[in-house]
Amino acid sequence: MSELITAELVDLDLSAETKYDAARSLAERMVTWGRVTDLDGFLADVATREAQMPTGLDGGIGIPHCRSEHVTAPTLAFGRSEGGIDFGAADGPADLIFLIAAPARADDDHLTILSALARRLMDPDFTGALRAERDPDAAAALIRGEEAVPAGPAPDASPADGATADGTASDSGATADEPFRIVAVTSCPTGIAHTYMAAESLAAAARAEGVVLDVETQGSAGFERLDPALIAAADAVIWAHDVEVREKARFDGKAIVDTGVKAGINRPAALIAEARRKAERGETSAVAGGVAQQDGGAAGGGDHAHFGIRLRTYLMSGVSYMVPFVAAGGLLIALSFAIGGYEIASAKSVADHFVWGEADSWAALLNQIGTAAFAFLVPVLAGYIAYGMADRPALVPGFVGGAIALTINAGFLGGLAAGLLAGGAVMAIQRVKVHPTLRGIMPVLVIPLLASVVVGFLMFIVVGKPIASLQRALTDGLNGLSGSNAIILGIVLGLMMCFDMGGPLNKVAYAFAVGGLADPTPGSLKVMAAVMAAGMVPPLAMALATTVRGRLFSKTERENGRAAWVLGASFISEGAIPFAAADPLRVIPSVMAGGAVTGALSMAFGCTLRAPHGGIFVVPLIGDPFLYLLAIAAGTAVATALVVLLKGMRRATEAPAPATEEPKISVAA
Repeated sequence: MSELITAELVDLDLSAETKYDAARSLAERMVTWGRVTDLDGFLADVATREAQMPTGLDGGIGIPHCRSEHVTAPTLAFGRSEGGIDFGAADGPADLIFLIAAPARADDDHLTILSALARRLMDPDFTGALRAERDPDAAAALIRGEEAVPAGPAPDASPADGATADGTASDSGATADEPFRIVAVTSCPTGIAHTYMAAESLAAAARAEGVVLDVETQGSAGFERLDPALIAAADAVIWAHDVEVREKARFDGKAIVDTGVKAGINRPAALIAEARRKAERGETSAVAGGVAQQDGGAAGGGDHAHFGIRLRTYLMSGVSYMVPFVAAGGLLIALSFAIGGYEIASAKSVADHFVWGEADSWAALLNQIGTAAFAFLVPVLAGYIAYGMADRPALVPGFVGGAIALTINAGFLGGLAAGLLAGGAVMAIQRVKVHPTLRGIMPVLVIPLLASVVVGFLMFIVVGKPIASLQRALTDGLNGLSGSNAIILGIVLGLMMCFDMGGPLNKVAYAFAVGGLADPTPGSLKVMAAVMAAGMVPPLAMALATTVRGRLFSKTERENGRAAWVLGASFISEGAIPFAAADPLRVIPSVMAGGAVTGALSMAFGCTLRAPHGGIFVVPLIGDPFLYLLAIAAGTAVATALVVLLKGMRRATEAPAPATEEPKISVAA
């Protein structure tokens, strides 16, 4: 800790009035000390992190923090404000402000120290001593752990009564009655502070409640999986996270409290009480999308499974950043066609020819704006796939590779390849050890330069042409689809859209359809229509099923069914997830069958869609809208009939419940 903070990085009379001024004042000290190379760049990264989630905590603490390419070594600055500064905490301003600066690729040792500090911030004796200290040297020494913290009142329960601060359980707390057991996962976007503070807060609350708690911190200081035996023995699970929990399937079948990381810090006792209630009511959860635990070994079944999970994450990162461009550009183009007809795509540039009173001029304007937005699809996809793999240094080679994919007509597939190549190139360069004097220019000059050359060479000379040939073959194949081939593709896309309802497989089908809109052809427009139609089926089917056979569903499900009408009509497939989670073996196959019927009929009818969205809002933009709606109605009817049949068969095999008893939601066996 000695190299992280000194007296020069302590301001006991911080005069800033806003959190941004406070960050700047403390960051200027880091610049003077040589730990930050670009003040404005670093502050921009701090602001970006603050925008993700306010960093104020109950108890008068503010912890602005980030990873940044402009930080040369992990550094901590401390400021104390007499009037307090608003960092977004529920209980008011913060008077203790810790600015934590970590390099983009900080080493585990330093991050472990920072995580230890985060845990200490949950100790009221520690924060009280900082409020009382008058000497910057002594304050720095206190933070470094070189001065003892005055002891406060003894806690109500010893660590032996529940969980220890480092997340390990103690069996000595067991009494004649078996103690309630919880396993928890905590994580935050940067994995520096909130992750470990939530773990400490939950552990303290567990000790006070006599609960045995084991915590898995998925942060920057390491990721050590919970023992499968602990998970198996747990009565409930708490997820306090702001990023995706890794390997969720390990917790399948448990009562799960799913919340944000700040809830784990600010109201741990309430989360533990909620976990108790869910366990007592038998509210178990089916966790989709993870990788099953293998016989007590590492989750995921080995390195190949882990790579598959990472690859899916990289691709979904690119797709998620691409979707806003798709939505804005595609809807503008579709609206221009609705106003001016399809021939508006060949209109003259509105920069040279625009008449205020002509509808065609406005249609041409919308079309050309949308076309400009669409031109970013492939570069953004490639850039943010690379970003997901290797962070900001990979953006430049990723965008360059995506632009080259457009230049050589490699299209959507070329963008995927360019993003993966760029991310891989940057990751390889980052492994090379360089002299400390070069570290500051590596992420802003050397890495983007070298990686761009590598990606450009590979895309232009090696892989670009084969991918372009494959893209042309795929396009020709879509254009030539007819009869049974088109129907089979519609079935496959319908099954993918309805399997996980907004999950990875759903997004793969959506991305495949959207990729065709970058260079629309008759075949790609049919694919877009089939995908959008199938995505509406799950929520509409559940809404109809709860309407026609409400007694097969719980009161909560019937209420969700009313909302599902609106969600389905708006193309929000996730509206069916509560039903699938409660009864996956009956709901998921039913909606998949309905989606397959809809996709097949849409392709067979030759329906087309130029907008990258579904729902009733785009019906005027659909080719053969009556047949399109008929396909959706048919798929919805099939899914509804199947789910009612399957649930009715289950009800017939079960003993009838008392008339006054509300049916319970449980995972199907």
